[in-house]
Amino acid sequence: MMRILRLQRAELILAAAVAVGAGLGASFSAPARAQASAAKPVVVAGTVPDEATRQAVLARMKALYGEQVVDQMTLGGVVAPPQWSGYVQKLLSESLKQVSHGRLSIQGNVIDIQGEVPNEAVRQQVVSDMAQALNPSYTVRNGLRVAVQEQSVMDKTLANRIVEFEPGSAVLRPTALPVLDDMVRAMQQLQGKRFEVIGHTDGLGSRAGNVALSQSRAQAVKAYLVSKGVPMAAISTLGMGPDQPVASNDSDEGRARNRRIEFRVGG
Repeated sequence: MMRILRLQRAELILAAAVAVGAGLGASFSAPARAQASAAKPVVVAGTVPDEATRQAVLARMKALYGEQVVDQMTLGGVVAPPQWSGYVQKLLSESLKQVSHGRLSIQGNVIDIQGEVPNEAVRQQVVSDMAQALNPSYTVRNGLRVAVQEQSVMDKTLANRIVEFEPGSAVLRPTALPVLDDMVRAMQQLQGKRFEVIGHTDGLGSRAGNVALSQSRAQAVKAYLVSKGVPMAAISTLGMGPDQPVASNDSDEGRARNRRIEFRVGG
């Protein structure tokens, strides 16, 4: 989730913990999945023009996702397009709950939606619902993808293990290498697939520094995977910094959980 605080336009970004059954759409329609994701945070960040907009967004998000909504919005001297707050309310619809592992970015009149959906029909419907709620001056970028079964191979291989780095650096610790060797074997089982290595940090320090560090760590992981035989062209990297926490940053344990590398399977 990128929160680029440009003063010339209002920006709002919604994202959620990247965990099985959780995301921008914290659940599909199955009740068991909804219950399993109930404790996962949904982060709302960005710069909005006024307190009324902030409160309206929070109220709508809590109506959709309950009390797991985390408010990281700030107020600033931004210029919003006409009726921007009203359009934002329309975008925060029930259809978002069909998206998992998601991120919705509303930057001025450009809408960027990412995440996973259960099938192609839902992928098209979510974006169609958004387009119909907006006027023609808005652009919707469809970054949704259909969930693939191969992801379970990666998730089971990583399990609850963490790829560890030296403090404040992108140098892999020796304890990380067996984990990455297992990930290499998992990737080799999925020949022809593309993979995304995503770096995350805790919330301490500056956001810009954390984003840069998370990107460097993702690139260090990629370099190791490539050295072990995974094709370079099959791996992309992304640094999310502190923007998608899976735990509170108020404790050592929570911060340790937030400092992580995530592996996603693409097409």
